[in-house]
Amino acid sequence: MDFSFLFDNIVELTVTGLVLGSVYALIALGYTLVYGVLQLINFAHADVFMWGTFIVAWVLIALGAGGSGTLIQAVPFLLLALVVASSATGGLAMLVERVAYRRLVRKKALSYIILISAIGASFVLSETMGVRDRIVRLLDGAISGLTGGAFSLEDQLADYIANPRGPMRLPFEIKPTTVFSIGDFNVRDTDLTIIVAALLMMVALDFFIRRTRLGREIRAVAQDPEAAALMGANSQSVVGKTFLIGGIMAGVAAVLFMIKSGQTSFDIGVILGIKAFTAAVLGGIGNLRGALLGGLLLGITENWGSALFGTQWKDVVAFALLVLILLVRPTGLLGQTLGRARA
Repeated sequence: MDFSFLFDNIVELTVTGLVLGSVYALIALGYTLVYGVLQLINFAHADVFMWGTFIVAWVLIALGAGGSGTLIQAVPFLLLALVVASSATGGLAMLVERVAYRRLVRKKALSYIILISAIGASFVLSETMGVRDRIVRLLDGAISGLTGGAFSLEDQLADYIANPRGPMRLPFEIKPTTVFSIGDFNVRDTDLTIIVAALLMMVALDFFIRRTRLGREIRAVAQDPEAAALMGANSQSVVGKTFLIGGIMAGVAAVLFMIKSGQTSFDIGVILGIKAFTAAVLGGIGNLRGALLGGLLLGITENWGSALFGTQWKDVVAFALLVLILLVRPTGLLGQTLGRARA
């Protein structure tokens, strides 16, 4: 164990861990929202996030953004990408609820059947992105037949379908700028943006759930669906809106992730989904503040574990921490469910 490396770089490891944990937390919010209402895990949520990362890249390509520049210069492109990506992921999440959940929930199917349906939806979303070139070629053949070859969809979408099973980079490289320094470590604007955005989104969502009419309906359905229905709440509508909110959060997380990493791939939802789900369980599944706490703690733990034992032990340390905490607190660090949240 290299304690000297950890102590010498504690600030850098902590800040970068908070950045990574912020992305985990925003994805985890989608898991915890759906679990709080349905007591089910939406395993397709991470792939909704993955679609959001691609949409961010596509928006920048469509806008003609290229080259490199500072975060400030990229803000106009990123704001439009945020609107488009959040709208698309919100709609996609509602589609997942409609196709993979609604009928099964209405028929009161067993939990493991609904879980299998969610896993199936996850594979459909990821593999659809992984074979998007073939889908475009099929559509291109149909369009060419109708137009007599006058229009080529494949030529028009060449940048969108290039290397479908490999990484896709943002066309605009965001160069971080130092905001201030702590010792020898320079805190950059991209890191601060991601951390602050995650905190603001958490505060806004927490306020929404606790103080708005829809938020009260969500908590009522989470606590007692039958009693909520008697009081006039439309449970089916509430569930759909819950998926919508989770999808929007996934879109926000996608933009922040692309600011940090600059690239995505069709299978990133696998590992990020597992980490975000772990963060939700760590903080207390069904608890919004727990999702944030769990995400930040998981990100820091991974970085500190990498410094002590090496990067190959990063996941071991993170999941060992999860096991230890659950042994002491089986409901997670905060453990309070969405339905029991105070008004």
